[in-house]
This record gives sequence, C-alpha cells and structure tokens, in this order.
Amino acid sequence: MSEGPGEIPDTPALRALAAIGLDHEAKVSARAGSVAEAAELRGVAVDALLKTLVVRRGDGDYLFVLVPGDRAIDWGKLRSHLGVRRMTLPDAAEAKEATGYERGTITPFGATHGWPVIADETIAAKSLVSLGAGAHGVSVTLSAAALIDALAATVADVTKPAAG
Repeated sequence: MSEGPGEIPDTPALRALAAIGLDHEAKVSARAGSVAEAAELRGVAVDALLKTLVVRRGDGDYLFVLVPGDRAIDWGKLRSHLGVRRMTLPDAAEAKEATGYERGTITPFGATHGWPVIADETIAAKSLVSLGAGAHGVSVTLSAAALIDALAATVADVTKPAAG
C-alpha cells in the first residue's frame, strides 16, 4: 500500500481511504513546485495527476472538481453543467475552513464536509490516476474508475486544455 522515501504520515484522507477499503498506493515525495514536477515525483504522466479544486457556488455551498494536470476548469462549461451563473474559488483560509485541508493538499477523501464531486470526463478514460492525500508531498495512486465510484462523482465535460 505504500512506497517512497520517508514514512507515510497519518492524514484524514489516508484514514478515509482505509476505512472504505479502496485499493490505493500511498507515496511520500518532496514538495513539488509545479504540476509537471509533482507528476515526475509521483511517477505518473501529467494528465494522470489530478488537481482537486474546491469551488464556491454560494455562501457555505462548495463542491470539489477533479481536474487532470494538463487541463484547467472551463468556467463556462462548469456553470452550464451546474446551472449556476456565478461561482468562485475561495481564498486559502476559506478553502481550509470548507475542507479541513490547506491549499495544495485538498482532496475529497477525509474532507471535513462531503461536498459533491465532479470529475472531468477525461479522467474516466484513465486506468490509474494520482491525487493528493491531505498533506504536502503525500499522494495516492488508484484506479480512476474506483475513484469515481468511491466518491459518487459526477463525470462531466468541465475542463479545457491548460494554457502553455
């Protein structure tokens, strides 16, 4: 279940994964400075590395959006999918309050609230994906299909290729 340098810390995300019995591989690596560096440290392609973004739909109303590392949220598509006119990214303090995690460590697993999850449709075609596990430098690799099922994620076209 684990590999990589250093001891795997105990995080709410890893406890949540263990509690539901979801097969995964936990890994500890150096803190990355970019998505490309994080993918390299985790040993996955950039498009298999998932960023978990917390998005505010309204006061006290959030959701998680899983975005492949080579893509960005397409706000028009996301608003259209959700049927809302306005949404924003909370600042770091608000994101921590909403999820229990610092920015850069956010994951739906073990978050303080079970906000809805939207997974970009490109994720469903992957066999394995990697996402953060609640602490800097801690990640898990697992089946994309199992991830989507475990989170009861809605799969939708909500991203576009990242600029640059």
